[in-house]
Amino acid sequence: MLPSNKHTKTGAPRHRGAYRGAASAALAGLLLATTACGSDDAVQGTAPPAVPDDLECFSGSLSGAGSSAQENAMTTWIAGYQSACEDARVYYDSIGSGGGRNQFIDGAVAFAGTDAAMDPDENGDAMERCGGTNTINLPAYVVAIAVVFNLEGVDSLNLRPDTIAKIFNQDITRWDDPEIAEDNPDADLPDLEITQVNRADDSGTTENFTNYLSQAAPDAWPHEAGGQWPITPRESAQGNSGIADTVQRAEGSIGYVEMSHVHGMSTANIGVGGEFVEISPEAAAQVVADSPRREDNASEHDLALDLEYGTTEAGSYPLVLVSYETVCEEYPDATEAENVKSFLRYVVSPEGQEAASAETGSTPVNDTLREQLLASIDAVGARD
Repeated sequence: MLPSNKHTKTGAPRHRGAYRGAASAALAGLLLATTACGSDDAVQGTAPPAVPDDLECFSGSLSGAGSSAQENAMTTWIAGYQSACEDARVYYDSIGSGGGRNQFIDGAVAFAGTDAAMDPDENGDAMERCGGTNTINLPAYVVAIAVVFNLEGVDSLNLRPDTIAKIFNQDITRWDDPEIAEDNPDADLPDLEITQVNRADDSGTTENFTNYLSQAAPDAWPHEAGGQWPITPRESAQGNSGIADTVQRAEGSIGYVEMSHVHGMSTANIGVGGEFVEISPEAAAQVVADSPRREDNASEHDLALDLEYGTTEAGSYPLVLVSYETVCEEYPDATEAENVKSFLRYVVSPEGQEAASAETGSTPVNDTLREQLLASIDAVGARD
């Protein structure tokens, strides 16, 4: 059931049609408000994103924090929701996945955006915040991670998993290294030092990237997967935007960013089996569709996935990020629970997913996963 306790000033349920005329006039203010929440380049058009006709709104505010990979998608979702819901304000601080999970555990925000689902220890830490109940991880944002680089005159490169691992482990240190040159015979590779750029903060994008390196190139990447970069960096930056800015400024640099932060930079085609696969939403979707649920999920409503980063399936792009909205199974406050449910119903709706995809290049969730997401959102409640 959709929340039934949210009404207009006259007591009528607040559906999208009531605000069609006001949406365009309010858009400029919405863009200012959502940009202040930590987003940078999303929602570049003149019309607000579409919303479902049966959307019901809440009055008041809702705060989330976390993944910088989600910042452009979240700006789009907030703009769409607030264009239809004039009395609602949604705030999102893109401080990184680790920071978002910590703020959620501390009760500072109602939901966390995170590129790594809450693990069992974190779930235990969050139980007090969630009134003694478990957390639920909802995979609402699916997007490829790009390996981006800055070499004058070189628009793309073919890089095998072992080559990527050796570059980021600082074992391959120059761009004309024979291992890079072998797969790129037509590229004019300079005798130039490689500057690796990694995340400075605790990052879900880093955790997904190092998970990929661990599974796809275990002999070349001798580190455990995790959100903190495992070796002393050459260069580091805060957030996806920070890595993108650093790579764009520094000739000879290479980094990893969520796809919506590419902004025209040169990207690598990833070696998968006997081919090199270009980054795309469709190629990333194939990996997610083949991935099962994580075995140690705390609740039947927890939809955290166990991604198959080491796949050799033709046409797959295995360097993929599934970013979650982490919420309580039951909230201590009923209003907070209903606000979370209302906003996340829009996030996972076809309209919300298509709006994010248009702005970021993300992969909309399929109908099967959407059914599961909505069932989990419906299961969110409040403690008596």
